[in-house]
Amino acid sequence: MNIAIDPEETPPVVHIIDDDVSVRLALEDLLASVGLEARSFASTGAFLEKDIPDAPGCLILDVRMPGQSGLDFQRQMVSLGISLPVIFITGHGDVPMSVRAMKDGAIEFLMKPFDDQALIDAIHSGIGRDRLRRAAERDVTALQARHRTLTPGEDAVMELVVKGLLNKQIAGLLHVSEITVKVRRRQVMLKMGATSLPQLVRIFDLIASGR
Repeated sequence: MNIAIDPEETPPVVHIIDDDVSVRLALEDLLASVGLEARSFASTGAFLEKDIPDAPGCLILDVRMPGQSGLDFQRQMVSLGISLPVIFITGHGDVPMSVRAMKDGAIEFLMKPFDDQALIDAIHSGIGRDRLRRAAERDVTALQARHRTLTPGEDAVMELVVKGLLNKQIAGLLHVSEITVKVRRRQVMLKMGATSLPQLVRIFDLIASGR
């Protein structure tokens, strides 16, 4: 399925977590210069105290901070349900750190002092990824809403159709006639907006992934 980006989506927000106030202020000025909104925090705890705006964005995260490190917070983000793409910045990095960060899904690992353009490019990449994720989630939500319009009988047929069973086999398993299966199958295709069996299978997989 094609994922459509909403042209009226809320403007992006870049989140900054760094215990150095001078770094936070410099990053805020840099982002303002390219028209990006920034929210900055001195710690991961301060970040978690605030609601995350319903907008595409990314997270600029310092590696070493008092209390929880950026690397540990990156791993915690999964359990917290935070999906923002992460860009690491650090003045004390090494290869093992960068490898761990990238393996855990960071999109960039920049050493201070870093090139402003390299950071801006990474930010735009992160925002782009987050826009795609949000669009995909909207698509899944829409498909789930369509799925809820199916009758129990249609839902049962759909689950067996995507497994590759023939109408005759489905009729036997559900104890209905083949004509009934054909009618329900046609309704499933119509309600789910599918024009082919492969497309219906993809739709079913997307719905299952969003449960």
